[in-house]
Amino acid sequence: MCKILLSINPEHVENIFNGTKKYEFRKRKCKESIDKIIIYSTAPVMKVVGEAVVEEVLEGTPTDVWQKTSKSSGINESFFRKYYNGRENAIAYKLKDIVKYESPKELSYYGVKAAPQSFVYIS
Repeated sequence: MCKILLSINPEHVENIFNGTKKYEFRKRKCKESIDKIIIYSTAPVMKVVGEAVVEEVLEGTPTDVWQKTSKSSGINESFFRKYYNGRENAIAYKLKDIVKYESPKELSYYGVKAAPQSFVYIS
């Protein structure tokens, strides 16, 4: 079982929790096989607020990934295209079993000193 902690914008975090965003998009795939994502909400929240099980990892061109995820992406196509501008590859983690913590946690709870730019593995 491999977990990662991801830094995610609070707007996107809310969309994950309310069910409109069922995919988390990244520019690079983790080397390890990921089965759980720990969700860190960036400023102004700056707390670990929940977690989700990774149901599936989609990888392909941005166009291919958008076609498969657009209906449940929680973002618009313009934002998606801007994020992947100049990239040949796109990654989408399909989320399920999403849990919002009753009490948000500090990064230190996970042994993490600072919010990751992209992600950090959690043991």
